[in-house]
Amino acid sequence: MTWGKTALFFLQLFWTVHHVTAIHRHDIYPYGMFYGDVTLQEGDDETSEVITLTKPMYFYEASFTILYVATNGIISTQDLPMEKQYVDDGFPTDFPVIAPFLADIDTSKGKGSIFYRQTESPTVLKRAEADVRRGFPDATFTPTHAFVATWENVSAYEELTRSSGPSNRINTFQVVLAYNEKDTYALFLYPEDGLQFFGTRPKESYNVEIELPARVGFTRGELSYFFFSRTEGPYYSVTSNEQSVKNLYQKGNIGEPGVWLFHVGNGYSFQNVVPAQHEAVLTKAPPVRDAVFPDEDYTDTDEDEYPIDPELEDPTTTEFLEPEQDSSLLERLNQEAPFGQSPLQPSVSGPGEFPHPDPRNLPPEDVTQPQRPLPKHAILQVYPNRVKDVPPHPSGGQVFSVEEKVNFDSGVIHYSTDNKETCERLQQQCSQNAHCTDYSTGFCCHCNSGFYGNGRHCLPNGAPHRVNGKVRGTVLVGGTAVQLDSIDLHAYIVVGDGRAYTAISEVPEPVGWALMPVAPIGGLFGWLFALELPNSLNGFSITGAEFTRRADVTFYPGNQRLSIVQTATGLDTQNYLNVDTHLQGSVPFIPPGATVQMEPFKDTYQYYPSLISSSSAREFTVVSAENGAETLTFQVKQNITYRDCSHGHRSGLETQELRMERIFVMYVKEERILRYAITNKIGPLGAGEPEPENVNPCYSGNHDCDTTALCVPGEGQLFSCQCATGYSGDGRNCYDVDECAEGLSSCGAHSHCVNLPGSHRCQCESGFEFGFDGRTCQDVDECRDQPCHAQALCSNGPGSFQCQCQPGYHGDGFQCHPQNGRPKTQCEQHRDSLQSGNGGVPPVGGFIPQCDEEGQYRSQQCHGSTGHCWCVDSRGQERAGTRTPPGTPRRNCDEPGRPKTQCEQHRDSLQSENGGVPLVGGFIPQCDEEGQYRSQQCHGSTGHCWCVDSRGQERAGTRTPPGTPRMNCDEPGRPKTQCEQHRDSLQSGNGGVPLVGGFIPQCDEEGQYRSQQCHGSTGHCWCVDSRGQERAGTRTPPGTPRRNCDEPGRPKTQCEQHRDSLQSGNGGVPLLGAFVPECDEEGQYRSQQCHGSTGHCWCVDSRGQERAGTRTPPGTPTINCDEPGRPKTQCEQHRDSLQSGNGGVPLLGAFVPECDEEGQYRSQQCHGSTGHCWCVDSRGQERAGTRTPPGTPRMNCDEPVIVPPTQRPETVCERWRASLMQQYGGQPNSQHYLPQCDSSGEFNPVQCYGDSSYCWCVDRNGREVQGTRSHDAVKPACIPTVAPPTMRPLPRPDVTPPPAGTFLLYAQGQQIGVLPLNGTQMDKQRSSVLLALHGSIVVGIDYDCRERKVYWTDLAGRTINRASLEPGSESEIIINTALTSPEGLAVDVARRRLFWVDSTPDKIETANLDGSDRRVLFQKDLVNPRAIIVDSPTGTLYWTDWNREAPKIESSSVDGQNRRVLVQDGIGLPNALAYDSTTRQVCWADAGTKRLECISPNGTGRRVVHSNLNYPFSMVSFANHYYYTDWRRDGVIALSRDNQSTDEYLPDQRSHLYGITVAPPHCL
Repeated sequence: MTWGKTALFFLQLFWTVHHVTAIHRHDIYPYGMFYGDVTLQEGDDETSEVITLTKPMYFYEASFTILYVATNGIISTQDLPMEKQYVDDGFPTDFPVIAPFLADIDTSKGKGSIFYRQTESPTVLKRAEADVRRGFPDATFTPTHAFVATWENVSAYEELTRSSGPSNRINTFQVVLAYNEKDTYALFLYPEDGLQFFGTRPKESYNVEIELPARVGFTRGELSYFFFSRTEGPYYSVTSNEQSVKNLYQKGNIGEPGVWLFHVGNGYSFQNVVPAQHEAVLTKAPPVRDAVFPDEDYTDTDEDEYPIDPELEDPTTTEFLEPEQDSSLLERLNQEAPFGQSPLQPSVSGPGEFPHPDPRNLPPEDVTQPQRPLPKHAILQVYPNRVKDVPPHPSGGQVFSVEEKVNFDSGVIHYSTDNKETCERLQQQCSQNAHCTDYSTGFCCHCNSGFYGNGRHCLPNGAPHRVNGKVRGTVLVGGTAVQLDSIDLHAYIVVGDGRAYTAISEVPEPVGWALMPVAPIGGLFGWLFALELPNSLNGFSITGAEFTRRADVTFYPGNQRLSIVQTATGLDTQNYLNVDTHLQGSVPFIPPGATVQMEPFKDTYQYYPSLISSSSAREFTVVSAENGAETLTFQVKQNITYRDCSHGHRSGLETQELRMERIFVMYVKEERILRYAITNKIGPLGAGEPEPENVNPCYSGNHDCDTTALCVPGEGQLFSCQCATGYSGDGRNCYDVDECAEGLSSCGAHSHCVNLPGSHRCQCESGFEFGFDGRTCQDVDECRDQPCHAQALCSNGPGSFQCQCQPGYHGDGFQCHPQNGRPKTQCEQHRDSLQSGNGGVPPVGGFIPQCDEEGQYRSQQCHGSTGHCWCVDSRGQERAGTRTPPGTPRRNCDEPGRPKTQCEQHRDSLQSENGGVPLVGGFIPQCDEEGQYRSQQCHGSTGHCWCVDSRGQERAGTRTPPGTPRMNCDEPGRPKTQCEQHRDSLQSGNGGVPLVGGFIPQCDEEGQYRSQQCHGSTGHCWCVDSRGQERAGTRTPPGTPRRNCDEPGRPKTQCEQHRDSLQSGNGGVPLLGAFVPECDEEGQYRSQQCHGSTGHCWCVDSRGQERAGTRTPPGTPTINCDEPGRPKTQCEQHRDSLQSGNGGVPLLGAFVPECDEEGQYRSQQCHGSTGHCWCVDSRGQERAGTRTPPGTPRMNCDEPVIVPPTQRPETVCERWRASLMQQYGGQPNSQHYLPQCDSSGEFNPVQCYGDSSYCWCVDRNGREVQGTRSHDAVKPACIPTVAPPTMRPLPRPDVTPPPAGTFLLYAQGQQIGVLPLNGTQMDKQRSSVLLALHGSIVVGIDYDCRERKVYWTDLAGRTINRASLEPGSESEIIINTALTSPEGLAVDVARRRLFWVDSTPDKIETANLDGSDRRVLFQKDLVNPRAIIVDSPTGTLYWTDWNREAPKIESSSVDGQNRRVLVQDGIGLPNALAYDSTTRQVCWADAGTKRLECISPNGTGRRVVHSNLNYPFSMVSFANHYYYTDWRRDGVIALSRDNQSTDEYLPDQRSHLYGITVAPPHCL
């Protein structure tokens, strides 16, 4: 180093030591589209698609494989809820969060961008390693992967008003997650000018000027304990107020302001986040740039290749620029090569080589198959290159054309018997599903029967397969270079049919369009797993899972050239193939929106030892709006090099023909996904094409075997289906065999079996790893990594290790401190005496106390083996009542006393209701010393006493009036019957006093309804059934003989019920002047009805509903009611319902709408009594701003009007909330209850005590819904009962015709959506709205495939409706009486019946599809029924009850017989229910346990299909998929039955989705 450079170095060092400057924007980690970043969609509350990590990352103690990036300055390891559930709340969140700047951020309308990417770039990793070393000098950390997310120039969400404009304040910040297989570190970077706002205003703050500071830190989220309960996990907060947010760019913790480093995860042991401690404070100084970290060379030099003769290179070949790290690698290899030796020349006898034997040295029995000569200039790669991001061929490598005239020199590698490889030594190189065979020159591996492959890698015959990998490289499109940086590639192959589906995600424009013709990318997988015709082998049967495929694609007429290098690196732990793809070169430009069509073609493959090649030319057609149809051509030359075992018998293949029969390519712009779908068959060359009628279905694909089955051809058109290896069944329905559960695994000691589809694998226990043979688990010597403190000794043991401080030091072995002369404290003596128990070895499973830095007992102690925790005093003595079992929330040992119990909360809330003064005469529960409800409760005012259970609920039959002996509440008693509950609820009506003159039912000794009931006040008597329902025709007035109620009678019809209810109106006396319907002898409505008082007559249908246009006034001829007429319009129904208001008499002064001749609303409506007039839309809804008072000019209703803003009045919820706030002095604490209101002022359907998890559901009036109280992290599944306001103009209420084919119908509040299916894939591009229903809340939905009608329940309107799918059809109300909360609904297509649940009265009802013959099936033993389905072929009904105390799934016959509980254990919130007709199982999705499970109707065969759901609400089964609506994603989630493929559809309008059903084109 020269003197000048030395001086410059010390000058820079001087500035670094004495002046610290904030990091500049250009010095943060590189980001943007140029570096391959993905851009998050603009918006106020957006979440990225799932980001699957190439390698798992530890966050806290757990390993995660996925990430999500959100607009609001956070990254999460799970899908995020809507922002209103977390963005305005403090830390911690209830889900895992990495938060560099959690605030309400908005990027809509171009206000900033958010970038993110995964990377394995050496430059990024080296810089991250250096940053970690600056903050943690003692750490030994070498990152292998990184994730970079950058928020650039983003804005805070602002609600603009007339008096205030946008603030124009923007922020820029970045997070870098660097990790390896053991540790994760997080870097937060805030450049000097990066933070211009430090918090955001809550959206629901209205006019209150408050600003919430940004939250910065980490939270683990809620953790599960017991079965489906949850508790708060650890968290770490960096900021607490606005000043601490400002410190983010003014300070730092690794010596540079604006740079913050944290240790956030470890795979061995991790309690909480650890920050770096090298503090830096901002001062003014010249900037010093970060050091440049050159790409270091790799040390893995074993991956050698055969060299290419430079003289034979094509001088016209376009030379592509390789990535920087590639060129540096090749340069280093050249530098390290010995003098005079080519750097890529393989050694003659290196380990692991596969020498080609000299046939002259083999015994006669082994010289059975002559070797085919290799092309002279073939590139052979014996081992696939494992270096990521590096094309596995030198920059001068060529793809060759095969010429038959070249000769092969078999003496390239010589064989020596001194190093002969045998099965005894190297059998572990074979697959666990293969056997090893010795030959004279070595050994070979061969797949066992039922498997295929090359012996080193074997897969089960007939089973579907998956391929995962990454795509990298640079592609020039029209002169523009597009970088592909580790984007995901996934392929799914139906091996039984040779169908290969390939998807490449996050492909940016314009390269996504331009790569559509490059089907050879996905063609590799078609060849690997092609359907084998007789006397042929597909690619995997020859190459196995390790090979390199190189292809040169040249396009004409533009001469663009693209190099494709695909490297297979083996099978992963799921037995799936890993293939990485590298693209380099140029492709023709294809206009956006164009389509590419490719015709079927054939390709000839030529086979040599260790080499396969082909060359072909193909045409493709580009169809675009700009250029019409254009036909282009490309030529493909490819070779595939692989490990070939030369010792045994060869297949004898020389040529085969690959037939690609169906080719489909597509680029989805919105999802940035490039798709290839190809159907492939491989067979002998020149076999000829048989006539279609002579092709066996196994080869034509026209068989019905399961996708996990093998089609076995027979004579002619005969075939049989045989389940793939590892599956069982009849071939048409196959199920995976769990080798682990059935004891069929080959796992040895210290290992356990993991089931895989069609197979299994063995996994070593913790503390063990596979030995050299790859099968035997050996102990891991953890002491090699020096995990203990420098002043501690490490002792290795089987599967574990121990650390113990050396003499003169004390601690737990991981942290050791010198004694320094002070005597040991009592805690240290206690701890050390136990640790050195028996010969210095602590007793296994014993409790070891934990001491703090001062040697004192930590206030909370936990037993490492049992998991119990408790609080202790200063002497280490346990504090009474503080012990918690494992999996339950720990006590806060710094707080005195226990929290209030439910009883105490109940008691105190009543006592403090009226400003702290209990209500006079109100009931106050009594609690015991432990805060639990006393078993006997008494009302101080009425004197009644009763027994209660542990939840304070009254036990049936225990209430005693004042002055009578009280019950012994310690004796168990039977629960109240329905009759007793009915009777007692009426007797205790108002404060325990029965209503005067009210009917009280009479119950017998067993608590059942007496068969004859009489009204004590009116004297009427009647017969009832077992449910207390009046039997038709049995009512007798006072003074007449009573009926014999033991005689059977037919049930009342709907007409008779209607008539009798009016006749017995007020205490059994009919209302004067009221309309009473007339019934015929069969109890049906007479077709013509007349009002006895008004003289009006009209025709009715079978349900008694008036037929439109048939009403005649008195004195005019009546209509012939036997002639059919058009149905009533909405206007006519509205008008007639008002005109017949109270018993057929219109209400005086009421508004009655006017309809025109067609039955439509007249555009102008006027109130006859008040004189006001206004304009209405086609649905009769008043148009805002059009109302005129009497005497003023009326509006022209054909002109649009401007709606002036209006101030809505305060709602009940808002008034109640304000009142309680006043009572609490404006400062409610966490135990106070405040009503939660939505933006419209209505009650939120979920209400909670403060910030606790004590929550329940309420109705539209704020009244609690019984059976919904919860006290765990999963809130109850409450549905709103008030429809949200709809923005005008309102959509049309008629049916928009759905597309042809099969489609899903889903309910989304005020509309029913259509989601077409392409096979089983959701066709998101063609989604649409079937029916817009303003003012509704559509919940349950089902489809009648026979009449093509959709049925639904409307929670807001309290109706059941239907509509035909014909264009322009309007909805029809079929039931609108006696409904409170109709939710789930099911159509029995075979019996033409409808079933539904009503969750407020807790009953299940049924009716004909037109609403007639309605009756109650069940109204006992139901608390919160929700989902209901019917299996028409068997006539079985299934439903769920999500009662939080005792959830269950039940079944019965459709006529209400044979009711039984199907599932009641291990469920939490069983919202969704479906019947899988293929497996003949009942399946449910549970929002509490987060699982999708299935069970047979007889209660056997219960299985978990998926165990990581979010918040499912409704579900339907179709083909081999389940589709369910999800409340956390607000979308439709598709899940295959084998749990291998998922997809999701998120509607543009984000709101909860409810019911979902499938609508096939015909009945299945």
